[in-house]
Amino acid sequence: MTTTTVSSLKTYGPLQFPDRAGLTLWQFARAQRLGLLPGPDVAGDRWSAAVFDDAITRIDAIKQAVGTMPDVGATRAEEHLAERFNMTVHSGTAAELARRGHLPVVGDHKGNTLYCGLTLENLTDRRKVERASAAGQLHMRDAAATILGIRESDLDHLVRAGLLTHAATARSSWNKHDVVLLYRQADLDRVTRSRRIDWRAVRATPKGRRSPLAALPTQKQTAGR
Repeated sequence: MTTTTVSSLKTYGPLQFPDRAGLTLWQFARAQRLGLLPGPDVAGDRWSAAVFDDAITRIDAIKQAVGTMPDVGATRAEEHLAERFNMTVHSGTAAELARRGHLPVVGDHKGNTLYCGLTLENLTDRRKVERASAAGQLHMRDAAATILGIRESDLDHLVRAGLLTHAATARSSWNKHDVVLLYRQADLDRVTRSRRIDWRAVRATPKGRRSPLAALPTQKQTAGR
């Protein structure tokens, strides 16, 4: 059982409170988000000794409720899931879990999405992760074209027509200033079911010949109809 000495301070600031209560800053923030700790009750964004003392009496329960994993970015979330379930977890899985309502987005850090560490810690349904990994897997332009069985120029026509949109971006490994567009597996699966496209004709078009997809109207033209 954790024991923490109650301080004699009259009020506590946002660093003093968690430090003296034995909480990390992320545990302190999550405890407030979960309603386990109230917001500041004293002027100047501080907490009264009464609130602090009450928290100390419940500190073990608070620590158990907030868990041991902080909110993390996509890469760390996917690494955690791969280790936990001993399986391959593709890039894009965290975003797909969030898209499906299984993993809350709780904020961002330097422009990168943060996912709820408590949910990741308590996620036990392997099938949810498997499905999200399969559907959310991200592919670069050339790989996406290969999956569809078409030329990269054909893929560009699909994008131009609004039938396919990138799901994420990444920095090029060759030039950090270049942005690489990434396409989601579920979106590739969806476009292959489009009745607007004669896939046999598209895939049979030899290199150097005009693609049947070139006749597709651009997204703006389609939207204006």
